[in-house]
Amino acid sequence: MPSVQGKEKNAQPATEKIYSGKKLKVLLITGGCCHNYIFQSTALTQGIEKQVDAEFTVINDGGKGTRAKIALYDDPKWADPYDVIIHNECFADTIDTEYIRKITEVHKSGKPALVIHCAMHTYRSAKVDDWRQFLGVTSKRHEHKSNYAVIPFLKKHPVMKGFPEKWTTPKDELYVIEKLWPDAKPLAYSTSERTGKKHAVIWTNTYGKARVFGTTYGHSDDTFRDEVFINLLARATAWAAGKL
Repeated sequence: MPSVQGKEKNAQPATEKIYSGKKLKVLLITGGCCHNYIFQSTALTQGIEKQVDAEFTVINDGGKGTRAKIALYDDPKWADPYDVIIHNECFADTIDTEYIRKITEVHKSGKPALVIHCAMHTYRSAKVDDWRQFLGVTSKRHEHKSNYAVIPFLKKHPVMKGFPEKWTTPKDELYVIEKLWPDAKPLAYSTSERTGKKHAVIWTNTYGKARVFGTTYGHSDDTFRDEVFINLLARATAWAAGKL
């Protein structure tokens, strides 16, 4: 996938395949408001499969609103067939505690995850913190769209191998991080154009026994066309599965 920012600005050297071996079974849960999830799902799955031996199952049955209860979670063993779960959904106003814990308890027991963009605002109206602890961050709003500079903070982490010294996003949203939870480790940050405050935009989290990777970027289709972003998600998938 060609980078929409151009080769000079966001150059990232070509690397060997990240993971070759028994195919990872990856579940992508997506849907909700505000984003082109059909395109994003295709770009994400095809981009990761080029670098990681993986096969995807995509669940997109939550509609286009901010409230949803996905039937998959009614099965206590919903995550058993998969090595990694990717959450790229946007359901801000689903607040049912019992429903949310059908998801979080599975991850706390050890199921690895990636959480992308509006997953951070999913269940944000809920009174309980279970989902936010799982994410590793608390965020309830975002700032304007812009081309944000992303500066690596923890360069030696396996997920960040090959990441540019400075990556400028396609037009995307900067999420305001109100809280970084104790077991979350920031890997990169961007600076607010409004306040000058630095916000974690890439991080890892330990939730119970699970590895969790998060990024607040991923609003625009162009972000999912960007090689740097897709390469980051590919490495994160391998890392979450314990292959890095």
